[in-house]
Amino acid sequence: MTAALVGLGLAPSLPAADAARIVGVTHLNPTTDLVSVYSPSMRRVVRNHVLHPAGSPAGLPSFYMLPGAGGAEDGISWFNNGGAPRFFAGKRVNVILPIGGRFSMWTDWNTPDPVLGRNKWETYINDELPSAIDKAYRTNGANALSGVSMSAGPALDIVTHAPWRYRAVAAYSGCPGTTSPLAQVANTAIVTRGGGNVANMWGPPGSPEWFRHDPVVNASKLRGKAIYLSAGSGVPGPVDGNPLINGSGLVGGNVMEAIALSCTTTMANRLASLGIPRTFVHRPDGVHTWGLFHADFVNSWPLIARALGVR
Repeated sequence: MTAALVGLGLAPSLPAADAARIVGVTHLNPTTDLVSVYSPSMRRVVRNHVLHPAGSPAGLPSFYMLPGAGGAEDGISWFNNGGAPRFFAGKRVNVILPIGGRFSMWTDWNTPDPVLGRNKWETYINDELPSAIDKAYRTNGANALSGVSMSAGPALDIVTHAPWRYRAVAAYSGCPGTTSPLAQVANTAIVTRGGGNVANMWGPPGSPEWFRHDPVVNASKLRGKAIYLSAGSGVPGPVDGNPLINGSGLVGGNVMEAIALSCTTTMANRLASLGIPRTFVHRPDGVHTWGLFHADFVNSWPLIARALGVR
């Protein structure tokens, strides 16, 4: 593997049909790697932070944590802001933090977008990245997935399309759902914020693909998974810490979290109506900050760890 390839946003001269594989690794420290994986579906190299125990022991499960709206390409991530490296120090699990997918809803788009490019993120997270990680880190094949903010709903959607891949899923402060009026507005707003055309994603809102990607509509496919859902109230409070440092601040973050709470409540109620167990944490405070995200992530870990068999 060639470390010089790490950091490049373009794939080397490889045929599009080539298999997904690791093409570069930088060992940042004994428990952190920056891993570059060639994605044949997107015809490019995607970087990923991988947290692992010292010595990279074999036979461990994997926890994939998707980024927010900026795709961690803006430097805002679980790695830099959410306390993941410190929290997972000493834990017997591989944690994979992809860098990419900004404003893409972490899904497969119908057509390339002039601004956001070629997006096949569901294919990447369900097929390409796990195949590369499982081989390189000699995992035991047990996986869990989480999403935050933009990627929270997509994390649930992704699991409905590959239930055999994951034992647990967590959605922190996002808008699960794609077809309700509020969910359509939320999804469209994120893509538009990044300069993309939402019609290039799944067609115009209300098209069949929007229903296929709605985890509320397809909630029955989550049966048997450990499920964690969380959202704050949209009211600032202790969980935020200093919101001007930890995230979106008070202006805008309160509205985003109120929307997240509404969408997440709908998702939780849908699961309850189907008799599917889930943990739903509705905090009395929280305005879409990393203080809130970190608190819910830490709170979700015992459930995820049990599903993965991590002691």
